[in-house]
Amino acid sequence: MGRAYEVRKASIQKTGAMKAKLYSTYAKEIYLAAKKGTPEIESNVFLKRIVEKAKKEQVPSDIINRAIDKAKGMGGEDYHEVIYEGFGPGASTLIIKTLTDNVNRTVGMVRAAFNKVNKSLGVTNSVSYNYDYLAILSFKTDREEEIFEALLEAGIEPVEFEVEEGELTISVNPNDINNTKDVLEKLMGNIEYSIDEVGMYPKNKIELQGEDLETFDKLYKMLDEIDDVTEIYHNVSNR
Repeated sequence: MGRAYEVRKASIQKTGAMKAKLYSTYAKEIYLAAKKGTPEIESNVFLKRIVEKAKKEQVPSDIINRAIDKAKGMGGEDYHEVIYEGFGPGASTLIIKTLTDNVNRTVGMVRAAFNKVNKSLGVTNSVSYNYDYLAILSFKTDREEEIFEALLEAGIEPVEFEVEEGELTISVNPNDINNTKDVLEKLMGNIEYSIDEVGMYPKNKIELQGEDLETFDKLYKMLDEIDDVTEIYHNVSNR
């Protein structure tokens, strides 16, 4: 069983704090997508995809529209994506993705979380070389052979292509994600993806026990509570 099946989708708790962070994260990602290309949904495929995901997560339209308006120069924020790499207890490693309008504030908060458990941040590529950067799509289908052939004909060679209990999971180079979706949706129409993620996935996982596991959980919780943190990737199999 490949990495694709190790992707765990955190359930979105319908609490005010969780919803606020979800909305904030999507607002920042929509802003970035609009800023990098044209701030128009129909002419910016990356923006269109993230807006589709936001709507599936029930992000209100006014939050989506405000983020796009800010990218058009109607707001003062200027967000940047910054990635941090760090070493946790035992042989654990973490990659922390952030979207921030104040890098000094964000790095200070991330470093403080590591310091509180006597662990440290690393330099660029001190951790990420042990991870694969992949786009993963998963959905129900019984047309896997037809899909595989269609992808190859489009010049897309999946990194992983696995079927389990009627669920097809495809891992591709992130640069191919939009073309992959175009091929799939042209072949099958509208698809309800159970996984639609681009992220960092560990090449090898480790298991923590006892005090190391408690320390890891404490570190993860502190990082997750930082507003600017949008994703945390790690190599701990029992978390």
